[in-house]
Amino acid sequence: MPELPLDQVRTLLAVVDEGTFDAAAAALHVTPSAVSQRVKALEQRTGRVLLVRTKPVRPTESGEIVVRLARQLSALERDARAELGIADGGPSPARLPIAVNADSLATWFLPALTRVPQDPPVCFELYREDESHTAVLLRAGQVMAAVTSSPDAVAGCTVRPLGLARYLPAASPAFTERWFAGRPPARAIGEAPVIVFDRRDELQDRFVRSFTGGRSDASPLRHQVPTSEGFTDAVVAGLGWGLVPEQQAGPLLRRGALVELAPGRELEVPLYWQQWKLDVPALAAVAEAVAETAAAALR
Repeated sequence: MPELPLDQVRTLLAVVDEGTFDAAAAALHVTPSAVSQRVKALEQRTGRVLLVRTKPVRPTESGEIVVRLARQLSALERDARAELGIADGGPSPARLPIAVNADSLATWFLPALTRVPQDPPVCFELYREDESHTAVLLRAGQVMAAVTSSPDAVAGCTVRPLGLARYLPAASPAFTERWFAGRPPARAIGEAPVIVFDRRDELQDRFVRSFTGGRSDASPLRHQVPTSEGFTDAVVAGLGWGLVPEQQAGPLLRRGALVELAPGRELEVPLYWQQWKLDVPALAAVAEAVAETAAAALR
């Protein structure tokens, strides 16, 4: 099997991270022609097309394998340089791309990052993605770790349970009076307008199927609100009902801004931490901080 020249591997990663050949050239301090030649040479050496030449550029399935290799090599090289004391200038910051779902990001995940030691410095690059899709970014080599709902380890990764994220079905008092008063709950919850995060958000449908014994999904009358805070605000405003994270719902329920639609019928989503199998101190420190914070915040 032909060797993969490191300069070509690093160049491919730069193109993917920067989005264009010109931007990669600027980051690497070489000409766009040199970047193009290195990528073409790597494609010839592997016998595969590694990039889809769109804007921004994206890796093919084969390209994702090389990108993952490039990130792993970069992390290992940075740690080796630090241990050898040959970092240029001050300490070289560890760059950790991590995928995390919006609700975790809005509730418990950021406090976890504040517990990570910053000597040497660690820079976080967070990718917000649905918990059922964060593992896709791991497979693509786009991130080094992820909060995910999948217990099945991605190839080359380890997995550990974090806990259960609890969601409460809730609505504003006025919305509850309009859509639920005097009606069978199983019927009302399948007909009332509902808030969803985006088109891939299946939590509300899952809850309604569970609540109705599989007889229906949530209503087709749907409002898409693609932020965790905005989602909760939309429920409080009375646009529809929705599954609100327990940490956000608690204070709103206590002051009467929300009504719990089905007490005792919460939805619990298991969350896991997956990360590459790399001996990288910064990544290990993040994993411990995330696990400790999740243990206190989740069920």
